[in-house]
Amino acid sequence: MQSALLQINPTLGALEHNTDIILGQAREAANRGAQLIVTPELALSGYPPEDLILKDHFCNDCQDQLDRLQQELPPEPLIIVGAPILRAGKKYNAAIVFHQHKIIGEYHKQLLPNYGVFDEKRLFTAGHKPLLFNHADKTIAIHICEDSWEPNGPAVQCINQPIDLLVNLSASPYHREKQQHRLQILQQTARQLNASLLYCNLVGGQDELVFDGASLILDSQGTLQARAPAFQPHTLCHPTNEPIAEPLDELPEIYQALKLGLHDYVDKTGFKKVIVALSGGIDSALVLAIASDALGSERIVTVTMPSRHSTNETLPDAIDMAQRLNTPLHQLPIEPLHNQFHNSLKPVWESDSCAGLTDENLQARIRGNLIMAISNEFGWLVLTTGNKSEIAMGYCTLYGDMCGGFALIKDVPKTTVFELCRWRNQQSEIIPPSIINRPPSAELRADQKDTDSLPPYEILDPILEAYVERDLGIDGLIAEGFDPELVNRVVHTVELSEYKRRQTPPGVKITPRSFDRDRRMPIVNRYRN
Repeated sequence: MQSALLQINPTLGALEHNTDIILGQAREAANRGAQLIVTPELALSGYPPEDLILKDHFCNDCQDQLDRLQQELPPEPLIIVGAPILRAGKKYNAAIVFHQHKIIGEYHKQLLPNYGVFDEKRLFTAGHKPLLFNHADKTIAIHICEDSWEPNGPAVQCINQPIDLLVNLSASPYHREKQQHRLQILQQTARQLNASLLYCNLVGGQDELVFDGASLILDSQGTLQARAPAFQPHTLCHPTNEPIAEPLDELPEIYQALKLGLHDYVDKTGFKKVIVALSGGIDSALVLAIASDALGSERIVTVTMPSRHSTNETLPDAIDMAQRLNTPLHQLPIEPLHNQFHNSLKPVWESDSCAGLTDENLQARIRGNLIMAISNEFGWLVLTTGNKSEIAMGYCTLYGDMCGGFALIKDVPKTTVFELCRWRNQQSEIIPPSIINRPPSAELRADQKDTDSLPPYEILDPILEAYVERDLGIDGLIAEGFDPELVNRVVHTVELSEYKRRQTPPGVKITPRSFDRDRRMPIVNRYRN
């Protein structure tokens, strides 16, 4: 049976637009001879719809588009569309089966995930029945995403009712190493049911989440028959002569996720341009590199704001990188404003001026004011440049370097920042090598280095990974061989910094556990293990 998986990139809430995409791709697939056409999970609404689902009028508007699909979809193929529905006062995450301008079946998602970035149980009612039907001499069953991830879940319903084909509509968000884990789960399901498996995944960015696509087809033994490329819309037809798309290596995969997440956030929110505060440091260099690849230099404006503490290397490096990427660079020295702030605050100080951390934060907030003024004047989106290691430790300034609308690399550990920059320069040298080779510094005081305030990143990042992503406590961290004094310091600092993280802009999730949707910790919290 000729099948087509429509790996599409919907825009959340743009119901008519998403319907147009489904219709266009379905017609094209039908013209190519597809007998079975499948969309991703909630392709009609976009995913995750969050509390839009709680609004009955939103579900009613989705139903209007389903009625349109019933009339306008090509009649001959069997077409399965993911959509939210309202039935007898209950909301379901559903798969609607169309054929010959009729709805011949509905499947309601049974396993509603309620962990990590997912909270479907507060939005949807769980289904409890399988849906099996015949088409083109095949017995077909439907799952929606999580339904196939639990061996003792809905798959068990099909064991005593043999099927030929399992179709899974999915909206499975990306994180590092997710694709391989996902493939193993689906292979296990195919073998369990002794059935071929069609897996259609969403692609695109939605707020913090990136959906990587990589839709695939397995035979009943779990052998890969076809796979779509990741991070781009694609119609995967089977059987076909199209080669199986190879998975990306880790660094290009992360880079593509960041690139797609930024592109879609900017485009789907309607921003024409972005602003990057280019310091001559490695974080802003990576943000600018990704922005250039995602949006093009014509949609980027850079600003550099040197101070008395800027070294002789960083300003030339900022200028050099802007020139390499052909992006306009505005130089706004902050020293006059810095002095004026000191003069204005003299009546409050016990001495002639402030010093230490107060003065460092004052410089960061001056920069934040300047870049936000440009944003307000022109309506451009400010990209912040803080990485996961800094945000974990609170090594950032509220209303200073945290000012902005999108925190692109907030889930990227500092060691990975270096790795991504080196990888990107292997493709073409757009980042001055001196930026990568220079020890990191906030340049808010003389001769400052990050290691004055933080452990070396190659030591810090493994502790953060174990504590934040694997949820080890203090005893578990020490058992893994980390220094007890350092462990206590890191854990204490991470938890003390929760109030700052609550005020960070959204940013792309690339690790198994980010500081956004999937780690919800209290601000007032004295527990330290």
